[in-house]
Amino acid sequence: MRTRVKICGITRVEDGVAAAEAGADAIGLIFWPGSPRCVGFEQARAIVDALPVFVSVVGLFVDPQAEAVRAALAVVPLDLLQFHGDEAPALCASFARPYIKAVPVRPEVDLLQYAARFPAAHGLLFDAFQPGGLPGGTGTTFDWTRLPPQLTDPMSRRLILSGGLSPQNVAAAVRQLRPWAVDVSSGVEVAGDDGKQAAQGHQERDQDRCVYPGGSGCRWWMT
Repeated sequence: MRTRVKICGITRVEDGVAAAEAGADAIGLIFWPGSPRCVGFEQARAIVDALPVFVSVVGLFVDPQAEAVRAALAVVPLDLLQFHGDEAPALCASFARPYIKAVPVRPEVDLLQYAARFPAAHGLLFDAFQPGGLPGGTGTTFDWTRLPPQLTDPMSRRLILSGGLSPQNVAAAVRQLRPWAVDVSSGVEVAGDDGKQAAQGHQERDQDRCVYPGGSGCRWWMT
């Protein structure tokens, strides 16, 4: 099974194109004002318009009002929605779009119970939690052994792994958990005028740095 890759926090047209050319299956556009990677609707539309076919576009929100999500959808053609806060299941399912629900991996959260609240979610994105920090994109990993077998069953095709993934650790994560997809942001981020430069992609056959272990032409985003 091939692990899909989403690069989140795209803010520039050239970065979205670079991610697509590198082989990303999806890009993420953040519409939460509290993120340094937040993008306006018009800029988001320009990024989407420049993408080639078959690259999915995910819009990320954190505890939004329904009107804010509808406003984004009115301008930006989003394929999926991602909710990264404490949203209710009814809100997540109310926009006639498939959605991903982020699950904060913190000690007091029963991950199975949390996941069970969102049966309609097309994907469950497990991310590290930092008290008082951003809800995602912090570059922090979590203990992958906290994910019970019921959530890592590859037949479910719902597991999305996030949290501090980089070329240095993603191969180990994929081998251990076999997620349907990985979601990366700060791990492929370098300093620039906009704080984001999509990493250039190339074919990498070194198995220790491969998103798709065992593949004939492994890919990763190298800075």
